[in-house]
Amino acid sequence: MATPRAVMLKSTMIARRSVAAPRWSVFRFRKQIVRAFSSSMSPPSKAVVYDEHGAPDSVCKVVELPPVPIGESDVCVRMLSAPINPSDINRIEGVYPVRPPVPAVGGYEGVGEIHSIGPAVQGLSPGDWVIPSPPSSGTWQTYVVKEQSLWHKVDKSIPMEYSATITVNPLTALRMLEDFVHLKSGDAIVQNGSTSIVGQCLIQLAKVRGIHSINIIRDRAGSDEVKQKLKKLGADEVFTESQLEVKNLKNLLVEVPEPALGFNCVGGNAASLVLKFLKHGGTMVTYGGMSKRPITISTSSFIFKDLSLRGFWLQKWLSSDKTKECRDMVDYLLSLVAKGELKYDMEVSSFDEFKSSLDKAMGKVGSHPKQVIKF
Repeated sequence: MATPRAVMLKSTMIARRSVAAPRWSVFRFRKQIVRAFSSSMSPPSKAVVYDEHGAPDSVCKVVELPPVPIGESDVCVRMLSAPINPSDINRIEGVYPVRPPVPAVGGYEGVGEIHSIGPAVQGLSPGDWVIPSPPSSGTWQTYVVKEQSLWHKVDKSIPMEYSATITVNPLTALRMLEDFVHLKSGDAIVQNGSTSIVGQCLIQLAKVRGIHSINIIRDRAGSDEVKQKLKKLGADEVFTESQLEVKNLKNLLVEVPEPALGFNCVGGNAASLVLKFLKHGGTMVTYGGMSKRPITISTSSFIFKDLSLRGFWLQKWLSSDKTKECRDMVDYLLSLVAKGELKYDMEVSSFDEFKSSLDKAMGKVGSHPKQVIKF
């Protein structure tokens, strides 16, 4: 049911639409330019909206939003798919450092098909698939209108769930692998959180470069199956945390060199294990803290091993006017998907099942793969 705010906005927009002057939009059909008569308004949009910050399962509601104007340089996109990322949940909770003002539509990345375009738009046509690049808020809705420069065209042959999720997690993995330590073929990395999408991507991106990976997973039922699954992706070594309760971790590495670069998204003991694997002068990059426990490092690790601790936040990297670089890397990552060299676990559900998908993404019903909504 629409909120009073949405109802008022809807009535206003309908009134505007009744007096809006029609526009001519240019479409390309069979290499000929055909002028098609079209409305200057988007269709109504079904959206996940929150009017205040709080627990997502309490403050989020699905409402119908009114049509919005399509400007001269705007592109109206019918969304096809969008994921539920941990950062999406944090934005709704109000704890993420960068978040849209409320009321807001949820979601930050996704893929859609162009529904219509403004008369000044060039290089994009109805039917093209596009992603917001760099990503931006408001993808959990059926229609999105944004200025042309905010959309990036992608290959329609790529499965939509990969195009929808390619930016936040895979791009994080790629940037961390390239930005901190110069690695060459034959070198090694170590990470915890290896079953996450970032973790799965790190394994495969390292493999493409001839870089070995040492992977730490938590102790759980079915850990042997998880180990085999990660090794099929290209992992060289996979250890549970309990297997690493030994004095000398080097003895566990037979054909893999000591890693110079480590990745931590867990914190607590899992972060300490990454540090223990690192060679002298190594670097650990933290990009998450799923355990909500602090990182503890011994004085001797600083003095005698000269270890470095760094952090990575994709949002900060994207804010540095790197639109072209971001899109080039997205195209590269999607090319790996097309070649079968990059894949990761996802669970795709219809928009009608959003509440169930949100519960799974929040960890309320056990462990589940990345939740992806199909509109």
